[in-house]
Amino acid sequence: MNPYQYRAPPVGIELVPRPLKMRLTVRPLGVGSGSHARQGALGQLLGVSLGVVLGVILTSLMKHLILKPHLCLSRRTIPVYDDMNDVFRIVGLDKSKNVHNSAKNLVFVGVMTANKYLDNRAKAVYETWGKQLPGKIAFFSSETSTTDEDIPLIRLSGVDDSYPPQKKSFMMLKYMADHFADHFEYFMRSDDDVYVRPDRLELFLRSVNSTHPQFIGQAGKGTQDEIGLLALKTDENFCMGGPGVIMSRATLRQVAPHVRDCLKNLRSTHEDVEVGRCVRKYANVPCTWSYEMQSILYHNSSGTEAFTGPLKQREVHRAITLHPVKNHTHMYRLHSYVQGLGIRAAEGEVVRLSRELALTSQEAGLPAPRLDLPAAGTFVSHLGMDVSLQKWNAGLEEEVLPWDFVSRAAFQLGAANPRHKITSGYNEGLTDVIRDFMDIINRVSKERGRVIDFKEVLYGYIRWHPSLAMEYILDMLLLYKKYRGKKMTVPVRRHAYMQVPLGPLYVRELEQDRLLESVSPTSAIQEFVEVVVKSSLNDLQKLSYKVPSAEPSPPSLKPKKIYFILPLAGRLKTFQRFMDNFKSVCLEREENVVLVVVSFQPPLGEEDTRDHMEALVSSLHLDFPKTDMTVLQANTSFSRAMALELGANLCKESDLMLFIDVDMTFTAATLDRVRLHTRERLQIYYPIVFSEFDPQFTREGKTEGYDHSLINEEVGYWRAFGFGIVSMYKSDLKAVGGLDTSILGWGGEDVDLYEKVLKSDMQIFRAADPGLTHVFHRVACDHKLDASQYQMCQGTRYSTYGAAQALVRTLLKNPDILAYKRSSP
Repeated sequence: MNPYQYRAPPVGIELVPRPLKMRLTVRPLGVGSGSHARQGALGQLLGVSLGVVLGVILTSLMKHLILKPHLCLSRRTIPVYDDMNDVFRIVGLDKSKNVHNSAKNLVFVGVMTANKYLDNRAKAVYETWGKQLPGKIAFFSSETSTTDEDIPLIRLSGVDDSYPPQKKSFMMLKYMADHFADHFEYFMRSDDDVYVRPDRLELFLRSVNSTHPQFIGQAGKGTQDEIGLLALKTDENFCMGGPGVIMSRATLRQVAPHVRDCLKNLRSTHEDVEVGRCVRKYANVPCTWSYEMQSILYHNSSGTEAFTGPLKQREVHRAITLHPVKNHTHMYRLHSYVQGLGIRAAEGEVVRLSRELALTSQEAGLPAPRLDLPAAGTFVSHLGMDVSLQKWNAGLEEEVLPWDFVSRAAFQLGAANPRHKITSGYNEGLTDVIRDFMDIINRVSKERGRVIDFKEVLYGYIRWHPSLAMEYILDMLLLYKKYRGKKMTVPVRRHAYMQVPLGPLYVRELEQDRLLESVSPTSAIQEFVEVVVKSSLNDLQKLSYKVPSAEPSPPSLKPKKIYFILPLAGRLKTFQRFMDNFKSVCLEREENVVLVVVSFQPPLGEEDTRDHMEALVSSLHLDFPKTDMTVLQANTSFSRAMALELGANLCKESDLMLFIDVDMTFTAATLDRVRLHTRERLQIYYPIVFSEFDPQFTREGKTEGYDHSLINEEVGYWRAFGFGIVSMYKSDLKAVGGLDTSILGWGGEDVDLYEKVLKSDMQIFRAADPGLTHVFHRVACDHKLDASQYQMCQGTRYSTYGAAQALVRTLLKNPDILAYKRSSP
């Protein structure tokens, strides 16, 4: 027999044999002829009385022997134990420890199980969360249960594994009260298919007063079909047993003496209903009426499918208990996932302490600390850097980190497909960041009487530095719920700037299927935490995440005016398309914009269409007089740098300018991003535009009338090397040195300005903008251009032919192209 198995002494009526005492009093009577007759009659009466008494006793004894034979036989079949000593040994409890002298005596968990589940479910519970409790655990099963597993098993005498387990539940409560009431603050009734997070359980229980009667659980009144059939009064409820029930010591002590009475007055087949009825009657406390308990003690209604799929769910992260885990193998899987969450929490604490130490050193005038993780072999001093989206300042063009744009799809520069579904890795990281962000926002929600729920990400930007951090800028739709004072529910839209520092890389080397060297993330983190704690001040709480307020705000003011500055030389048809786009996006929507067209002489050999262009602008201005539209004439050959400089001269120092080309199409969302990402004296926005391939290869020969909003790898590419489209303030253009008007013709001026911005103190925000599309046109490179300009022009021309796969298909369909190449000298 397993030494950890224990059979409790019988609980119930105990028969103690006692000698029957009869006292006969003989009183002397008068001597006469009737005395003997009277004595005979008295003897008969006494005999009858004695027979009746003995008959009653024997009948009662036989009744008990027939109905409850275990009460007599139990002392023969169950070994005799030193009751208290064996119980403490089995659960591993030191008799000298109690709630006053040990932090490990917070809660005792009694797990109801059955003989058939001892080797699987009970074992899984004990090997996962059961050993991490701030207290002790024991498994209560039937009288005949046996197992070879090393688990603390207590067999309840007179109890079987029949269902419903009313008797098992009540006898377990009485047993816990009889043996452990003086040693624990709380007592939890649990099933063997419940997963408990001990850390969250401890945090929750230490916030509750255990000296008062407490009956904590997920309150219920029965299913819709059972309402009115459970003998519950209008104001009565019960704690549903599935996700777990918690009682304070005061509650258990008041209920335990009346267990037999509660068992005699069962009014339903549900053990949790009857336990709730008993607690309400004798402890006078109902189950907790709290909506929050549905997420704290969580029950999944999927049955056997619960927690078998993805575990990255809000309920898994928020709950204290998770029910049901029917397959014991999933108990280990769930435990592994939760342990991973614990590692993430420890890593977050590392970051917080690192920043605290860095701030302390700065205030003390000491050099920034160099913190290493010896176990991980990785230098991680950057973890002490404060939260900022300006940690990394580029010094060279190739060091500028672009942002990937994310909405319902992802727009990535480095991907072969520029527009694609959000990958699982991206989506998983985004989900983690949003969940942590919402936890930070709602950390003090109880004190403020409000809660903020996440609805969806409308759009966002993501980038990463290989050695510093992942950075997120997200436009989120949230739901603000105020439940204290004047109740309200308001949808709010907020921008969130978030940063996830990259920690050390852990490496494990395997050889011949055996782990030679293993670096435990947990041990490394623990070591690092100890270093930081020893090096920092105690209880320093000055650093925290900067979270934008999600309180409802008043309606925003009129959006910032944008000055479109458009260089132009000829190309009337293309200009007409641009103005159609400008009309639909800006004029008809009454956007706060100004259009400045700087017109040059057309190239030699082309028709002079400047009068037509001015007439088109004048016509639109008559239809939309509220929008300023200006045309500047430059009677010289085309110079884009000069055109932009002339247009900028019409603007004030605080005006927001957008340098744009006539080949571009844009959307209203582009205007929002220009306003959002351009910050005076701080940041210049360089959007990365989507450039179309030659439609002869990608649009089945169509040159007009096709959809310019289509973005995929077949029809175009992200022009990551283009810097011509830019938005900045007039003051910032002057601050970086302005445009080089000595550069004539096509190209060169944009790269020159970009390099000036790099050398300045201004930040560059560079990201793919799905609303900006460069419409294909054939590039004609003038041989008179400077050598570097001509080379850039030729490179642009060649890159716009088509996607690699489209060109391959063209070559396969037209082998004469390769034949011509082979035959040409």
